[in-house]
Amino acid sequence: MNKIIFEKNINKITFRIVVGDLTKENVDAIVNAANSYLSHGGGVAAAIVRAGGNIIQQESNDYIRKNGIIKTGEVGITSGGKLKAKYVIHAVGPVWNGGKSGEEKLLYNAIFNSLKKADDLKLKSISFPAISSGIFGYPYREACKVYSKAILNFSKEAINVNEIRFCLLDEGKALELSRFF
Repeated sequence: MNKIIFEKNINKITFRIVVGDLTKENVDAIVNAANSYLSHGGGVAAAIVRAGGNIIQQESNDYIRKNGIIKTGEVGITSGGKLKAKYVIHAVGPVWNGGKSGEEKLLYNAIFNSLKKADDLKLKSISFPAISSGIFGYPYREACKVYSKAILNFSKEAINVNEIRFCLLDEGKALELSRFF
């Protein structure tokens, strides 16, 4: 069972930080920390396919065939397969290269574009993992600043989304993220 450890109202949006399993989130969409090819071989992506079924990988392959690779900072979308979430929004965050290659803007775009896609689809709720801060090497504290900035800016223009969640496995990291809100 996922546990809410932080909650705050930001404009008209309820923001929550949850400790638990992203694939068990009861939201309209979960966000996948994806690569540009939507090849879900490891990390969060592999966990999502294991939980939601291979249909997510099949739909991802179809998406890439039809639309080409997803640029860093951009998003693609598939169904949620067998997940509670109706959709998986695949956000391509940046690989950390020391912070001098536009990583902050690219990570901001990955978060903001995920939120925008959910809003465009008239979804009410969305849950994120800590995009780019795992195998992509983005320093977690720096990533938290970007997550916060993107959410605060999006909250000023959101139409449909009324709940944003971050779901993390590690309670210490979840508490650290809460300090940025």
